[in-house]
Parts: sequence; structure tokens; C-alpha cells
Amino acid sequence: MFKKKPQLSERLEALNSAREAGTAYLTPTELEPLDRVAKAAAERRELSADHTVVGFFGATGSGKTTLFNAVVGEDLGKSSPRRPTTSSPLAAVWEPRGSEALLDWLSVEDRRNRSGEFAPGAGPLILLDLPDFDSVELSNREIATRLAGQVDVLVWVTDPEKYADSIIHENFIRPHANHSAVTLAVLNKADRLRDGDVQAVCESYAQLLREDGLKKVKVVPTSARDGMGIDDLRKEITRVAKAHNAQTRRIEADLSAVTTPWTEGAAIQGVPKSAKKEMDTLLSEAAGAEELANATSKAYRQRLGQTTGWLLTSWITKLKPDPLRRLGLREEADELGVRRTSMPELDASRKAIANKGVRHYAAAASEGLPNAWSSAVSDRAEAIAEKMPDHLDRAASGTKLPAQPSGAWKIFQVIQWFALLAALVGVAWYLAVAFLPGVLVPLLGNELTPEVEGWSIPTLLIAGGLLLGILLGTLIAVFGGFIGAGIKSRTRAALRRKVAETSEKQVVEPLGAIRQDYATFLSSIQTAAGR
Repeated sequence: MFKKKPQLSERLEALNSAREAGTAYLTPTELEPLDRVAKAAAERRELSADHTVVGFFGATGSGKTTLFNAVVGEDLGKSSPRRPTTSSPLAAVWEPRGSEALLDWLSVEDRRNRSGEFAPGAGPLILLDLPDFDSVELSNREIATRLAGQVDVLVWVTDPEKYADSIIHENFIRPHANHSAVTLAVLNKADRLRDGDVQAVCESYAQLLREDGLKKVKVVPTSARDGMGIDDLRKEITRVAKAHNAQTRRIEADLSAVTTPWTEGAAIQGVPKSAKKEMDTLLSEAAGAEELANATSKAYRQRLGQTTGWLLTSWITKLKPDPLRRLGLREEADELGVRRTSMPELDASRKAIANKGVRHYAAAASEGLPNAWSSAVSDRAEAIAEKMPDHLDRAASGTKLPAQPSGAWKIFQVIQWFALLAALVGVAWYLAVAFLPGVLVPLLGNELTPEVEGWSIPTLLIAGGLLLGILLGTLIAVFGGFIGAGIKSRTRAALRRKVAETSEKQVVEPLGAIRQDYATFLSSIQTAAGR
């Protein structure tokens, strides 16, 4: 689907958004180009949009000032064998009305107003003769460098001796490789070449410019001494000025230049679900989810046995330590279960497991991020890992541990008491028959141990009570084992859910915020780049 290219205002707005999104992550050195272009563009757009500013930049001895005078048509700039000649910028201004604020912004004090037009249709125009960009004077180089970042059109002036100088290309031309749309290249002093060599040297210069990144720059051979190519250069300047878009194209070129280092970044993909799953597994292990689930299941079965087991033996289980208390847990019993409120501090091995889980996820979350954001993810993960034991303790403290059997089981405790009472009645009956038969005669007559289907009632009471108690206790113990297995599974799942919720809030969301900041930065940078 066709995507409409953003307008210049949208690109500048996006650049500001990128600066804001990157402020917390980028170094001042990395932010400086973004700040500089945003500031320069905003200031330039507030000034005269009618004037096209063309700067003549050249190396020492290239004849730049002489060429400038030839293009202007009058000796405005001072040229001499002494180098460097130009120490401050000089402006030749056509149609000067409204140019004062613009020249103030450029810090150009020497202004020479010209009458008439530079060329038919060229409109308001400012030509600047600038100090040599390779001057031995630091102040001259600083002026040339500053204005190279401010003018609308760059005219690179060199000569047959210096056009291939690597220092000129590496330090001055190459940094402006994105500005080919507003760049003119001049091979001055071409009269010193033989006629047959001019075209070859121009092509060699053009090839070097292409290698610098200036793909579409035409090289104009000139000679200020005999007028060779001066009209051609004036035509090229007029062509650029007539378009009345040099200011916009310069700002667009600046935007492309400062965004290029960042536009290579691909849109980040989501963190794999497997990374979150593996982190949760490790954090659950560190939190002791399996150990707690086992202890909860054992505590439930033990407490169920104490409540519903055979009364003659169930009291023995009360002498065993409670599985949860053995772990050092404090608990609050209620009808639904037991809530864990504290557990001994994680030992070194479990802390290491928790750290491993957080760092594993951080590694996945930083995948594809530039160093600035990747480092931020790592630093944040380190801080999170230090506090993770406390987070895990709080997560588990909010988990119900259903170790307490419900009150419904007490009915079986009542049955156990009745069974024991029946057995005791049978025993007491036989004791009375043996030692106090006279007590039973008034109640039972001569048959002190009546029978039912051949079984004496005392025997039935003893056998029935004992068998019922043992059988009931055994069946409930078996059934409690199944319930305990379910409790273990549910407790494990509940603890893992709590751990997953904790990792989402304490790890995924903070690291996700950093990833989102980069996504915002990248999206804004790409818009600022005109994509």
C-alpha cells in the first residue's frame, strides 16, 4: 500500500519526538546532531524564506575569493597571494529587503547590497565568501564549519592540485554527503590544465564525490582568471535559486544526515513467549513453588487424618511436625485455607536461580535493540534482580495455601467418636458381666449377653465400633490422598500464576517500557528521515 511521504513540518515534529524519546538513553554527543538540526531548522524557517543563501567553501589557495568576485561581477572580496585571505564571511545580497535578520542569524556583518537581479527569475539571493575550511587559523575553520551547517546551498571550490586531497574529502565534503541536492562542485583554475585533461580531471573529481556519497553532483570547471565556466556556474546557482526550495531541501538534507545512523535499525519484534515462560519457570523454582505445593498437600492430608482418622491412633499424628510449619511458615487459618505470610529468606542458590530467570528474559528483551537501549534493559534488569526475592515473597504471601480441611469433614469425626463409644460400651458390658453381674440382672434378666443371629451384642458393639473406625479412617486416608494430589496441583498452579503476575509487573512491564521508548524513537526517526 502506498504511503504518503511526510511533509517537512511533520518531519521536524518527528525529530523533536525522537529527541524526547532518546533523551533518557543517548549520550550528549549522540543527541547533539539531533538538537543542532532541530534548532537550526526552527530558526531558519522563522527567517526569510524568500532568500536563497549560497556559501562558497574552499581550501586554501583554491581561488575561492577570486571566483566569488567573478560570479558577483565585482571585486568585493579581497584576494592576494597571502594565505589565508578571507578571515570573515562576506555577503553579496540581491534584493536585500528582509535579509537583515537572516544575516544576523548567520553572523555575517560584512554585507554588500547589489542592485537589480542576480539573474532573471533568480529572486532574492545571498552569496557568501567564507574563510578557508582548512585554514591554519582555528577561528576561520570554525566559521566555515558553522556556516556549512547553516547555508541553503554549498559550493565546494577546489583546484586541480587539491581536488583529490583526502583531508578535504574526509573532513569537509564527506560529512555533507546527504546534501547532494543542494551542493555544487567547482574545479577552479581549470585553465592550468590542457584542454584534453579538463574533462578527465572533472570526471575524476566527480568519481571521488560519488565515493563520498554525493551521487548527483555536477562538477563545473571554471577559471576566474580568463572567465572560463563562470557563466555556467552562474546558471547552476540561478537554477537552484529559481526553484525557491533550497531552504527546504537543505533542511531535508540535514534531517537525512542526522537520522541516517539510526534508520538502519529494524523494527523490533515482540519478546518470544518462550522467554517469559522460561523466566516464570525459574522464578517459580526460586520461590519454592514445588516445595510449597508438596508441603501444602502433606499438611492437608495430615490435618485431615487428625480430624477424621481412627481415634485410637490419630492422636499420634499430632506429635508429628506440621509440614508447613517445618518450612518456617506463619499462617492465618480461615475457612478457605491458609495464607502464607512469611518464609525464610531465599538462600544463595535460589537467588541465583531468580537472577538467572530475570537476566534470561532481559537478554531476549534486548535482542535487536541498539546499545543505548540494550544497556538500559540490562541495567534495569540488574536492579530488578536485586529486589526479586522480596517480590517473590510478596507474591507467594498473596497465595492461599488450602492446607486446612473444611468443616464438613467434622461429621466423620463425630462418626469416629460414635464408633469408639460403641466399642467402649461393648468392652464395659463384658467387664460388668465378669465383675458386676448383679448390676445387669435387673436390666437383662438371666441372659446377660443377648445374641443377634448368633452374635452377642457386646461382641457386635466392640467389633462394629473398631471395624467402623478403622475402615472409615482407612477410606478417608485413601480418599484424602487423591484430594491431596489435587491440592498439590492447584497450589502449584496458584503459586505459578502469582509468580507470573509478579514477573509481568516487575520485569516485563518495566523492560517493555524501555522497548516501547525505542519503538517510539525509531518510528519518529524514520518519519524524520522522510520514510
